[in-house]
Amino acid sequence: MTTGSTQPTDAELVAAILKGEQELFSALVQRYQGRLVNYLYRLLRNAQEAEDLAQEVFLKLYRALDRYDPSYKFSTWLFRVAQNAAIDQIRKRRLQLVSMDRTGDGSSGSGTWEFASSDPSPYGDLRNLERGEAIQEAIDGLPWDYRELIVLRHFGELSYDEIAALKGMPLGTVKNKLFRGRQMMKDKLRDFLTD
Repeated sequence: MTTGSTQPTDAELVAAILKGEQELFSALVQRYQGRLVNYLYRLLRNAQEAEDLAQEVFLKLYRALDRYDPSYKFSTWLFRVAQNAAIDQIRKRRLQLVSMDRTGDGSSGSGTWEFASSDPSPYGDLRNLERGEAIQEAIDGLPWDYRELIVLRHFGELSYDEIAALKGMPLGTVKNKLFRGRQMMKDKLRDFLTD
């Protein structure tokens, strides 16, 4: 597959894969893996489950690649499959009543993520961690439909148009719900942000 110096589009990659260049599927995986794992983590709140489920989603897509409709964006199809897989995973959890706590993995944390800070002071590191936890708590406290849109937009990095296509909603509804979701988060974070 020769495309000169430009990157092939998703549709071009899929077409080439379907013509026998299966090794090109790894380019699609590399293109979307980070965003997909991040998206799934935000829904599942478990890093290992998110990574495992991302692999399952890519495998599912690979096996169904001949059913891909190029009139839609590949990312829309990918995140729709991922969304359904995450919902199934959440349902299984509820049925199995599995604990969400990290235990026995040698860590002393409660399953929270620490992000590197450009601020070298311990206070700055602690404050950034608290902010991240407060933001995640605010996201987790949103009703599902708002939470899902926030995660798709900010962690899945989907455009408004992609979200509208994925959710089957008018573009105006997506924008309105995202605005309201952000307002709800802002209200939840008001006390934290004024500290």
